[in-house]
Amino acid sequence: MSSVKPLNNSRVLMLLGQLERMNGEVMLKDVETARQVTAKILHLIQTQEKSGKEVMSKGSSGMEVILSSLEVTLLIQFYSWFSVIGRGRRVGVFVSKGGTGVLFQILISASNELPPSEELMLQLHSLLAKVGPKDRKFGVKARLSGALNITVNVIKHNLQNTKLLLPCLQVLRVYSTNSVNAISLGKCGVMELIFKIVGPYSKKNTSLFKIALDALGALLKSKTNARRLVDSGHVSVLLTLYLDWHRNDTRHRCVLIRKGLLVCLRNITNIKLGRKAFLEADGMRILYNSSNECLPVRTLDPLVNTSSLVMRKCFPKNRLPLHTIKSAFHFQLPHVPPGGPVAQLYSQPSGVDDVADESDNEEPEAETDTENDEDDKDQCNLNDDIETDLNKLHPKRTIGRPFEELKIYQKFFSELSEDFQVTHLFSSLSARFTQPVVVPAAQESPKQIPGSEVICNSVKEHQSLASPSPTGSQTPLDLNSIDLSKGKDKKEDVSIPAADGHSAPPPFCSSPSQGPLIEQELSHPLECVSLEDKGSQNTEAGNVGSECGSDGAEDEGGEGAVLEVPDTAQLLPLHDPDLYVEMVKGTQSVPHYAEVAYPDYFGHVPPVFKEPLLERVHGVQRSKIFQDIERLIHPNDILDKVVYDIAHPSESLKFNSQFESGNLRKAVQVRKYEYDLVLNADINSNHYHQWFYFEVSGMRVGVTYRFNIINCEKSNSQFNYGMQVLMYSVQEAIGGRPCWVRTGTDICYYKNHFARSSIATGGQKGKSYYTLTFSINFSHKDDVCYFAYHYPYTYSTLKMHLSKLEAMRTPQIYLRHDVLCETLGGNTCPLLTITAMPESKSSDHICQFRNRPLIFLSARVHPGETNASWVMKGTLEFLMGTSPLAVSLREAYIFKIVPMLNPDGVINGNHRCSLSGEDLNRQWQNPNPELHPTIYHTKSLLQYLAYIQRAPLVFCDYHGHSRKKNVFMYGCSVKETVWQSNISATSSDLQEDLGYRTLPKILSQIAPAFSMASSSFVVERSKESTARVVVWREIGVKRSYTMESTLCGCDQGKYKGLQIGTRELEEMGAQFCVALLRLKRLTGNRNHQHLLDLETDIIGTHSNSCTTTYVLEEDEPSFLEEIDYSAESNDDDAEPESDFCADVQENFDQLSDSENNHRD
Repeated sequence: MSSVKPLNNSRVLMLLGQLERMNGEVMLKDVETARQVTAKILHLIQTQEKSGKEVMSKGSSGMEVILSSLEVTLLIQFYSWFSVIGRGRRVGVFVSKGGTGVLFQILISASNELPPSEELMLQLHSLLAKVGPKDRKFGVKARLSGALNITVNVIKHNLQNTKLLLPCLQVLRVYSTNSVNAISLGKCGVMELIFKIVGPYSKKNTSLFKIALDALGALLKSKTNARRLVDSGHVSVLLTLYLDWHRNDTRHRCVLIRKGLLVCLRNITNIKLGRKAFLEADGMRILYNSSNECLPVRTLDPLVNTSSLVMRKCFPKNRLPLHTIKSAFHFQLPHVPPGGPVAQLYSQPSGVDDVADESDNEEPEAETDTENDEDDKDQCNLNDDIETDLNKLHPKRTIGRPFEELKIYQKFFSELSEDFQVTHLFSSLSARFTQPVVVPAAQESPKQIPGSEVICNSVKEHQSLASPSPTGSQTPLDLNSIDLSKGKDKKEDVSIPAADGHSAPPPFCSSPSQGPLIEQELSHPLECVSLEDKGSQNTEAGNVGSECGSDGAEDEGGEGAVLEVPDTAQLLPLHDPDLYVEMVKGTQSVPHYAEVAYPDYFGHVPPVFKEPLLERVHGVQRSKIFQDIERLIHPNDILDKVVYDIAHPSESLKFNSQFESGNLRKAVQVRKYEYDLVLNADINSNHYHQWFYFEVSGMRVGVTYRFNIINCEKSNSQFNYGMQVLMYSVQEAIGGRPCWVRTGTDICYYKNHFARSSIATGGQKGKSYYTLTFSINFSHKDDVCYFAYHYPYTYSTLKMHLSKLEAMRTPQIYLRHDVLCETLGGNTCPLLTITAMPESKSSDHICQFRNRPLIFLSARVHPGETNASWVMKGTLEFLMGTSPLAVSLREAYIFKIVPMLNPDGVINGNHRCSLSGEDLNRQWQNPNPELHPTIYHTKSLLQYLAYIQRAPLVFCDYHGHSRKKNVFMYGCSVKETVWQSNISATSSDLQEDLGYRTLPKILSQIAPAFSMASSSFVVERSKESTARVVVWREIGVKRSYTMESTLCGCDQGKYKGLQIGTRELEEMGAQFCVALLRLKRLTGNRNHQHLLDLETDIIGTHSNSCTTTYVLEEDEPSFLEEIDYSAESNDDDAEPESDFCADVQENFDQLSDSENNHRD
């Protein structure tokens, strides 16, 4: 034994030295002396704080000396000892010195006495209950020492001794946190003993009942124990007890006992037998009724939340109302990839049920049911995905293709060799735009799409539009029924058929002073588009109608029905309805869309008012879940009427998504004003349900409609944190307010009872879909309204904007519009080159023109991230502008821009994939020229630049983010990756140019929506095939970024608390340009490869707090905002695997008990 270090001559240290010198034999012979010495030490510790610190101080062996004396002899004052030592952090010191083992030895020795001392057992178990939670190996030590049986025997023989039972049950609860101990205790009949202690409602022994239920709940976390309890018929007993306590505890003084009973039920229902027994005992009705009675009392929220968990788990899993989860549209690939989900999809035998597993309700015990399995992995294995191979972390330019193959791409860089000596060049440059260079791609010409599951027999060539003042039978704009003649001269003769068939006055009758200035500008002057009824000109078309869309209504307004289109030219210089229709006609879609959505036709003017984040109403998610549970309890109230099916139109159709970028597969009316909506999967896929864009018509005013999108897949959403859906009203647009607005109340996002098949989850069973639910009150009767996940931006809109931008070109702007390639669907992928014309034809000016650094930008690789296109629109408009900053920027750089990397996905309403059924941002390492033509040719452009030593100064891929706020960037850094992973590396390994941080740092200073704190520069293994990492690693671009824009809003800066709109997104695109100009000015006087000192000044002190990215199949980091688990199932059941997980778990439990603590 080490000697006590006499740090000073204090009395307590002297006494400890004296005690230490008494060896084991001496102490046994002179127990009384030992007790006297220890009594003096105890007195000093109790009366002098300094003495206690000396005993517990680092380097002192005082605790070891005291524990050694305990091992030799039982000190009668040991309880006083531990009551002093076991305060606060001193318990940890006690445990680290082996105090737990000493207590177990004393317990065993005391149990050998016949009969055991009741007072000694009481003191020992009280100490063990205090020490146990601090000792991670407490359960193992108890089992190996034999303490389990001793505690069980004490309980058996003292069932009426409340004073002794209390600490014994507390220790039993700690024992049970070890799964092996829990099973062993279950076999010993401990659960039956607890049921002898717990009884009906009583005002006595409530503390004992509470502790007993806590111990039972801990035991029931073991599925073996849960089965044993179900087999013994105790589920109905628990329900009876809960109902008894619920009815009699009218003053709510025993809430913890009631919750303890619910926790036991929650743990039992983790297994299939438990759920079955719960349903057979009418548990759903009991908990539903009792929970409704608790709702008015805010302090009973923990009971309601736990009841909700139990009911949701026991709600029978339903199948989606579909015959297959594959996309309703089929596109035959030129060849199927050899492996992966697409190959599995094509190899799936016909007739296989891919909607739900037969075993969904048969083997639920295989499910871990940790609601957010992705987030759990993120939190508990933060460093698992970080790249740790230093060879991979150091970018090496590995082009991998011979230059001969890349020479074909020289034609896209004519500006690098242009001599500008042709006399007519400056005047005829624009003519070159109409003859783009085409690189052969997957196919030579647009294909007819065979094998479509939904056959569109007609494009409604002769169908007329009903009233422009929309009615219940309103149809969307039909492409071939639009007469593109503008009728400004007919403004006085405009008449709009009303719902009753009579002519209604134009909607622009109000005085300009009655509305805001923006509405005045929109409503005057009036521009019209004539929609002539051509049905009489072709009698064979009498029965024509697209089977994919809504049935057309006859024109009740007579000949020459006119659609009044607000003149948005002053506010939307890049929008032209006629031009948009022409662009749509040239767009190739798999379903052969024949209709145009009103919002895309009218255009969108950002509203002038602010749209704050929606404040979450207390209990809204819980109330929605209870309404779902009512479907099971009151099945006769459910209509279950299909009102829209993309494959089988209904006569009462009031939904439609058969237009470009539309996505809605099915609508089922479940109550009078409630609808379940099912989204369509990405083509050649069976999942990725998130993007939606659909039309609703035939609504009533004065009622609240509820829409439930029931097959969402992500485990959480910003809809839980203030984000609202977007709505576009045709009536409002005709009235001079053509804009998407945030709308909806009672919005929440939660796990539902619709089962996901293992086919759709990569073999995982027991998964469920999620519901996005929102309520809406419509302002206009028989309006036509559109709902969208985010502000739509179609491929045809892009073509229209590019056409308008070309028309805006001035002689000082060098603009070239090439066709990079053709997509699988037969659509062109545009490539833009923008810079400034040389000042003159002099050799110096030509040389400066050719040697400008290149900036390479891309966007919209994921179709559902429409915000990326709005940011790109802001960038393009700024680059084509006439401001001095725009002029300077064009003179500083040559911009190569691919504004839409996935046109096919955008056109066909996909969320993430192209027609190949694959995420194109996972194909950059080895893109296939047939299946991934846009990625293949974009990468080839970059490879060509690398070969000619003209790699871009900056590469940035615009994205959208669904689970974080603000705008932020991901970059690539060796140093920051090493810091995050804690791998060993030499100083030479960590040498890198800090220039990668300059651009995001500038953005954080000038762009109000940008957040440097949310940015990350860590390289992950799962992202090695993304554009950002491949361009950094293979092309050697140090400033290679993904810029993520929120779909929701901001929680910092100027826009804090506001939802983001197109104005802010376009502003972000413009601010990105300004940041590039500032970057040029910072790097203009020195080589941009040697900016270490300069950029260190910009960056300031490095903060090692950057978040990292860990979400499977996502380009986004883990969702770190607190989640409302009050209605999620079983998240707090899993045992934490680490202290970090335990802390997270504790936070989640607190959230479950108090929904009003929810915050962003």
